[in-house]
Amino acid sequence: MNSNEQPLESLFEKAEDYSKTTLEVIRLKAISKTAEVLSTLVAQMALLVAIALASLTINIGVALWVGKLLHNIYFGFFSVGGFYTIIAILLYFFKNSWIKIPVRKGIISILFEQ
Repeated sequence: MNSNEQPLESLFEKAEDYSKTTLEVIRLKAISKTAEVLSTLVAQMALLVAIALASLTINIGVALWVGKLLHNIYFGFFSVGGFYTIIAILLYFFKNSWIKIPVRKGIISILFEQ
């Protein structure tokens, strides 16, 4: 029986080592993909903040310029505000096709990238 037990024990040890290694590989891949997704999101957020600050500065300038053309500063701010209200309404109605679906596809493509 000893001769049969030794190969069987060795087989069980190898199977155990294989399963541990497989789990470790899965864990490392999950960590890698999570880090990749988070780093992409952080980079996108940093870019979004920079664009928002630039946009804010430009919008104030445009509002002041339009207000000067209309001879009332507040008309310029109302015009710029109305423009962004129209954009917000369009985004509300088309948010799935313009934002949600492309973001989902981007995250899925990162996750399944080999």
